[in-house]
Amino acid sequence: MEKKNKLLKLLGVGFGIAVTVGGTIGTGILRKPGPIASVLGDPYMIMLVWIAVSAYAFLGVLCAIELGVSMPEAGSWYVYAKRAFGRYIGFFTGISNWLGTVSALAFGAYTVSEYLVLLLPHLDPYIRWISIGLLLILVLFHLSGTKSAGRSQEVMSFLKAVGLLGFVTVCFIYGGDVDAHALQQTAERVERPALLIGIITALQAIFYTFDGWHTASYFSEENVDPVKSLPKSMIYGILVIIGIYLLVNAAILYVIPIDVLAGSKLAASDAIGYIFGPGSARVVTFFLMISILGLMNAQVMFSPRVIYSMSRDGLFPKFALRVNEAGTPSLAMAFTVSLSVLLILAGKEICEILSDIAVFFFVISYISGFSSLVRMRKKEPELPRPFKVPGYPLVPIFLVICSVLFLIGAVIQDMRSSMFALIFIVISYPLYRWISRPQ
Repeated sequence: MEKKNKLLKLLGVGFGIAVTVGGTIGTGILRKPGPIASVLGDPYMIMLVWIAVSAYAFLGVLCAIELGVSMPEAGSWYVYAKRAFGRYIGFFTGISNWLGTVSALAFGAYTVSEYLVLLLPHLDPYIRWISIGLLLILVLFHLSGTKSAGRSQEVMSFLKAVGLLGFVTVCFIYGGDVDAHALQQTAERVERPALLIGIITALQAIFYTFDGWHTASYFSEENVDPVKSLPKSMIYGILVIIGIYLLVNAAILYVIPIDVLAGSKLAASDAIGYIFGPGSARVVTFFLMISILGLMNAQVMFSPRVIYSMSRDGLFPKFALRVNEAGTPSLAMAFTVSLSVLLILAGKEICEILSDIAVFFFVISYISGFSSLVRMRKKEPELPRPFKVPGYPLVPIFLVICSVLFLIGAVIQDMRSSMFALIFIVISYPLYRWISRPQ
């Protein structure tokens, strides 16, 4: 049984890059430029804030690489927190991370369905069932095995990157023909907050678009050679993401005047519409659907690995330990998606705040992970570390401080989603005691 329920070593550098890109780039880069412009109002400030979060993500990747190659087990942040701080902190980190992904999956499925309804309005009454159907299709596909799921991630990430680079190319070639003066006349006046509040709000929006930079670390146990592959996968992956994000922002700012951009809900679609006419914006809507599906594909693949690893340590029910012959933690995947389905059935209002709840849980995982690196250096100094973070201990300590500040800002800005997270924090210890009790 132990041998049967082991994950398979099938993955390499190509998959690592693909899952990093695919697990990070979703709709944020195409939807957030408008809201960010509305709170900052200056193109140079906008690019500066994007660069700042890019630096955070790059430094975070360096920390995740050290942890991943020194502890190459499925589960990422959960594994590191448990080994550094003990079983309860590990449980809390793992469940937080997993619940964040469950929420993000539900939100992603609902968002894809909303975009589909934009293209086919007669489907509007069935939006909830379309969302559930998308999740079920993904599960059925991933049950075919790790190898085929990995190939699909490589294809979808490649198409996503090519599509975004194509968008950038089109904007820079044809964007100069857009009548910026005429667009400026249509701009509505936007009341901007104080600069500090604007920067905090923009940082939170950009932080959300970068979530996923650590995705490859979930699969270190299934990597053929994690010591060689993981650093290449994660560094190349984050550099691709940073390059695409900065280019897309520059392209949008090149086409759309800042005052017009401030009122845009879907900046990429508006940019294409201004260049080629309103009907062309539907192409971006279709691309958005593909982009989110690529993100969901990665989430369906990595999130079950967290509870699989927890189950192996006795911190989650044993059913999550089952792995099928093709290397997929099948019951863990089915359970994960079933919870996402329940969130979708809870109603539209719940789905609308799911992304905020997900970010809250993800940041808790980051804080735990960066802290684990510092703790492990002191707790297990002899642990083999084929890769070490440059600038230790300043880099992980700096990232912990940034993450805590972001978390405080998120709590202040959105008390509603923070209440959901607070309720979980309160019940987490009794839940841990119940799950980890002797069987």
